[in-house]
Amino acid sequence: MRSLKFILAAFLFIGLFACQTSTTNAPPTGSQPGSHPMIANSETAQTSTESGDVIGYVHDGVFNYKGIPYAKAERFMPPQKPDKWDGVRSCRSYGPVCPIDVSSMILADEMEFAQQHNFWFMKEEDCNNLNVWSPGINDGKKRPVMVWLHGGGYTAGSSCELPSYDGENLSRTGDVVVVSINHRLNVLGFLDLSAVDEKYAQSANVGMMDVVAALEWVHNNIANFGGDPANVTIFGQSGGGGKVATMLYTPSAKGLFHKAIMQSGVAGSYSTKEATQKLGLAVMEELGLKNSEVEKLKDIPHDELLAAGNRAIAKSSGAGMGRLGWAPSCDGVFIPLQPGAPGAEDLAKDIPVIMGSNQVEFGSFGGGADLLHADEATIIENLKERYGDKTDAYVAAFKKAYPNTKLPSDMKDVDLMFRPMLLNFANLKSAVPGGAPVYNYVFKWNAPHLDGMLKSSHCMEIAFVFNNIARTEEYNSGSPEAYALAEKLSKTWATFAHTGNPNNVDMPEWEPFTPDGGATMLFDNQSELVHNHDKEMIEIATSVPQPSIF
Repeated sequence: MRSLKFILAAFLFIGLFACQTSTTNAPPTGSQPGSHPMIANSETAQTSTESGDVIGYVHDGVFNYKGIPYAKAERFMPPQKPDKWDGVRSCRSYGPVCPIDVSSMILADEMEFAQQHNFWFMKEEDCNNLNVWSPGINDGKKRPVMVWLHGGGYTAGSSCELPSYDGENLSRTGDVVVVSINHRLNVLGFLDLSAVDEKYAQSANVGMMDVVAALEWVHNNIANFGGDPANVTIFGQSGGGGKVATMLYTPSAKGLFHKAIMQSGVAGSYSTKEATQKLGLAVMEELGLKNSEVEKLKDIPHDELLAAGNRAIAKSSGAGMGRLGWAPSCDGVFIPLQPGAPGAEDLAKDIPVIMGSNQVEFGSFGGGADLLHADEATIIENLKERYGDKTDAYVAAFKKAYPNTKLPSDMKDVDLMFRPMLLNFANLKSAVPGGAPVYNYVFKWNAPHLDGMLKSSHCMEIAFVFNNIARTEEYNSGSPEAYALAEKLSKTWATFAHTGNPNNVDMPEWEPFTPDGGATMLFDNQSELVHNHDKEMIEIATSVPQPSIF
């Protein structure tokens, strides 16, 4: 989910067993950073899973494993345990990812330069694999586990779509085990055929069932990779943040994770069973198939199937799926209750949560780029089209919320989509009696290059969380300030994974959010904790229709 065009498409150890004699976590003598940072041989980084042995590699002291199968799946059916294998499986390269419509993901030149997308090879029924990064094993440590859920809505993306997703640096600097997963998306993960054939009663949510299967794999195997299955944090951005929220409402995921982080993504409400069934029937009609011919869907290539699904969505305003096209179904079983429904919040009341968004998100490249460096008078005239006689009040409220803003265009670009939704969710979660704490933030660091057009846009914070500035300098400029903030932000996320409390000596004290207090951490070169800083601005903004990006 990156530029407007991109957003419209999407809302992406392992011990040294060589001779069965080594019990140390460290790489062999002479392989410390600066000596031999890459170790890939038949003796190093071999460990076991329930399905068989795997071997990865060590880079700069971190064990890397990629493409480990965590499940297998028949089309439209729930995931199953993967097949076992003999011998040692090489897991040094990313596994196949779920097919997507790549043509809808290509960005304008500046944004593709910034994002550096990697559209990896795709296989329709063989994308249930994951990646692991760990500082080591066999050292008596039980490290926190951080499971990353990629963005792209429920429609696109992968575990290796962006260079910022690489878990090596976060693993090293945070002393955590990082896991990222691929799962079924779009029509393969969310086509509801339950009204067509009872065999496919669960098809509407198999994409999210894949996520649960990956968490089960973590629970059963991660100790062999230096991780603690009793201390698992799930975190994700954009659509990945929505998936994290979905796990909070999924009974089958209970006990498989213990903390949650939602970055620029949240659960509003899920598609109803009626809506997803209606869409499934419409897809059959688009393909000219009778209900009795449902098995023919298994032989239809993904691109044809997805095109039929997108046509059905476009024709049916009642499908309830939104512009991004595909979403989980509140089916009464896998997802029994909508967020906010009586009893819905009790399922995950003991899960501490971090949630937040970026100050700008989409505004700087969502239209009106010619106003990027316009003066205040010009911006105010532009705002009058949206706010009318409330314009002066909105401008005053914005300046109160963000008094040090340098570009007047921020007044029109500020995020008014994720921030209100996340505040509503924070209010909902923090109001649960006896519930775990909720921590709220706004990431407001602005990238200085490309004439400032990127601002604090969607996906900007991911590289800071993963401590991956060097991998993503096209997006964040690689400035000393970016490196310094990444050290602090990645430490904050890792501290939360360790303890359930993000506070650490490198950051201001971060109070839990409450409906009255409204505590929000503003992440920037000089981070600060504020209280209800943008309450007036949000109230004014949400009182008038906002332009839709979808």
